[in-house]
Amino acid sequence: MYDFAIIGGGIVGLSTAMAVGKRYPDARIVVLEKENAWASHQTGNNSGVIHSGIYYKPGSFKAKFCRDGSRAMVEFCQEHGIAHEVCGKVIIATSEQELPRLENLYQRGLENGLRLEKLSAAAVREIEPHVHCLAGIRVFTTGIVDYKQVAQQYVSIILAQGGELRLNTTVKDIHTYSDSLVLITNSGTIETRYVINCAGLFSDRIARKGQVNPQAKIVPFRGEYYELKPEKRYLVKHLIYPVPNPNFPFLGVHFTRMIDGSVHAGPNAVLSLKREGYRKTDFNLQDFTEVMMYPGFWRLAAKHADEGIKEMIRSLSKAAFVRSLQQLIPEVTAEDVIPTHAGVRAQALENSGKLVDDFLIVPGDRTLHVCNAPSPAATSSLEIGKAIALAIPTPTHLQTKSPAKVS
Repeated sequence: MYDFAIIGGGIVGLSTAMAVGKRYPDARIVVLEKENAWASHQTGNNSGVIHSGIYYKPGSFKAKFCRDGSRAMVEFCQEHGIAHEVCGKVIIATSEQELPRLENLYQRGLENGLRLEKLSAAAVREIEPHVHCLAGIRVFTTGIVDYKQVAQQYVSIILAQGGELRLNTTVKDIHTYSDSLVLITNSGTIETRYVINCAGLFSDRIARKGQVNPQAKIVPFRGEYYELKPEKRYLVKHLIYPVPNPNFPFLGVHFTRMIDGSVHAGPNAVLSLKREGYRKTDFNLQDFTEVMMYPGFWRLAAKHADEGIKEMIRSLSKAAFVRSLQQLIPEVTAEDVIPTHAGVRAQALENSGKLVDDFLIVPGDRTLHVCNAPSPAATSSLEIGKAIALAIPTPTHLQTKSPAKVS
């Protein structure tokens, strides 16, 4: 009998196991991951950015967890010797109509307690000499890291705490009994007092197996990237982002210097025809049919038809993708970039057609379901794990002991 079973071995599931293990040192904890390695999906295919929290609505989970999580992530990397860099980024306006949006973003960042600096076009070029813009914001606390290395350190800590980790273990169903929950897996049954669902791209399906309706469905969006050839990396010194369109739920293509020295450009955002569809040709009939039969998707598509078509064109046309990059750095040419990895964002979508904007954590009967944790979940992972550890009930047989402080 386990006290806590955590479904999903990405960075959120692992940080949760680590935080629960710290709060309840005597609890029996198991983490279940269907792949043969940890952090194989969203964690292992993201841009590696330690986000500042500038984009998120003040007072939201994303704003608080990202701001605090950014500091905690840097401290964690320092403590454990994980390569990282707080290099900062610039957000730039390239047209007159973007200037008011840039000012709004600056004010939001101040509300979220961030250290920012307004920049003239000349000041931006002192930081990023090859950028074309009218004005910008410098965000000092943005950084870069390899989150797979962070996740591997979480694994080491969980093992040191006495937690159990199981790879190649797929949860097929959840049965509820009066005194326990039984997880039906491909390798047998697992009995536990409490389930925490951190299954990412499959979190909504796991929630429904646990008799919880998250009032949203995961719709997968593939983000496709190009990479600057090594001889062209000098074009980007830090991180360069456009002003996001407030009417469109994605940030737009940008330049990101990675911790290994490479520079990635992107992503665009297109519907993936498979929940783990990293290639354009990937297709899964169940995943595709679910999206096509979901009214919320068609309401979203109708609302953002123009932007959606632009994203699809960029996916199919390298020339169109490069034109988007040239709005930030005019010198970039099609010969300067080559395709690199893609990521798939597990985005929760309501039936109304509204994308779930904040982290979505849904309680059930002896269960807790993390049903929307896209970016900045990796940055926020330590804070998300801590919040979950504080929210779950103390197992009955451990109630005579005071829980350890989770800091």
